[in-house]
Amino acid sequence: MTTLEIVKCAAKASDSKKGHEIRIIEISDISVLADYFMFVSGDSNTQTKAIAEEIEFKLGEAGEKPHHIEGRRSGWICLDYGSVVIHVFHKEQRQYFQLERLWEDGKELDAGQFIDD
Repeated sequence: MTTLEIVKCAAKASDSKKGHEIRIIEISDISVLADYFMFVSGDSNTQTKAIAEEIEFKLGEAGEKPHHIEGRRSGWICLDYGSVVIHVFHKEQRQYFQLERLWEDGKELDAGQFIDD
């Protein structure tokens, strides 16, 4: 899969589990960590876990395995697919950490273009 195909699959999987506030930020010009960061919120820890599991399942079906996963039992789950790092937050954790603020120099993409396609 290409990097944008990973982003698209993850966005669709997040949306299918009613994830909200999906944001995709291209960071390839400002960081060597990844090409894209994706952020998504859930309303409960159960939903957050379901979103992360659906992303992992759908990408796994497409042959992509995460390099690393952190926080499976918390309100912030990070799925690292190398060129794409996906942050699944409980909405309160996301408001607290405001991680997107750190990457505001990146180029934000319209998440709807990946979901509606």
